[in-house]
Amino acid sequence: MSEKINVLVVGCGNMGTSHARAYHKLDDFNIVGLVSRGDSKQRLSDELGGLPLFDNFEDALAKTSPDAVCISTYPTTHAEYTIKSLEAGAHVFVEKPISETVEDAEEIVATAEKADKKVVVGYILRHHPGWKKFIDLAQGLGKPLVMRMNLNQQSTGSEWNVHKNIMEAMSPIVDCGVHYVDVMCQMTKAKPVSVHAIGARLSDEIADDQYNYGQLQVRFDDGSVGWYESGWGPMMSEQAYFVKDIIGPKGSVSISKNTFDLPRGSSADISSHTSVQKFRLHHSEKDENGKLTKDDEIIDAPDEASHDELCYFEQEYFLKAIKEDLDLSDHLREVVHTLKIVLASDESVKTGKAVDLG
Repeated sequence: MSEKINVLVVGCGNMGTSHARAYHKLDDFNIVGLVSRGDSKQRLSDELGGLPLFDNFEDALAKTSPDAVCISTYPTTHAEYTIKSLEAGAHVFVEKPISETVEDAEEIVATAEKADKKVVVGYILRHHPGWKKFIDLAQGLGKPLVMRMNLNQQSTGSEWNVHKNIMEAMSPIVDCGVHYVDVMCQMTKAKPVSVHAIGARLSDEIADDQYNYGQLQVRFDDGSVGWYESGWGPMMSEQAYFVKDIIGPKGSVSISKNTFDLPRGSSADISSHTSVQKFRLHHSEKDENGKLTKDDEIIDAPDEASHDELCYFEQEYFLKAIKEDLDLSDHLREVVHTLKIVLASDESVKTGKAVDLG
């Protein structure tokens, strides 16, 4: 491999653009090409000073022979592109979810091991200073934990079109659920034992077998329970679209955000769902009269990172994994595990039954 890591960026939408900006800033990377089917690659190339452009992934992979590939396309292509990149001798950064099926995810892991290449999956909250603090505060609340989170988006126009495209491959609770189930697993450090989910089709613009609203409930072997809700579309309410709330025997902690005075449609901005400015920490300690003895604490979060900064942190980690030959087996095991959970929730929606996770 050359001194600089030649990287091919596949997908030039929101995530791909931010990752490309990170590579452009990191001296150890050299972007050898941008791949997308539309005009997004030209705009990104203009921004970054002019880069080779490709309409076809296989053509770009063959012509550029990259050391690394960044995949930020729709989930339907994640497994195929990742495996082809690994077999071509490239390390891979792939956006979540790693694949549409557990079998494909396990094939990616096996292919990476055989090729002796790194695969990093875009679990962006693992690199977010505010969410790291949130997990730390939650772990101080005792056990069991009750974890309540949602990501509802009143999407319209182009944002609704993107969501409809994603739903051709997977439901809202699968697409972003991997992030929040991963957070729950980090908070509890316990084994998920079962999942139950419900869903509803709220639009005639999606197929009969699709649903644009879902809610999953996960039960852990330490008695903890987790709840995650996700809905997309112009009909979604913004009354309580941002809930990030953890409860334990010693109290509770929430990401504190006032969503009532924001402009209509604010929930469609995905960055608003990861944003952390303050925490509200509540203590359950009581006096002899049963009254609470401590006021709630308002705790400032670490400096807020922008979406581009978070993607920069992810690519710093990808670079470290390559340069320092990090063992990513735990990372990939956890990625496959969270995918199993959210796919089981999709099964639960369709069957109406809880799924035992074994």
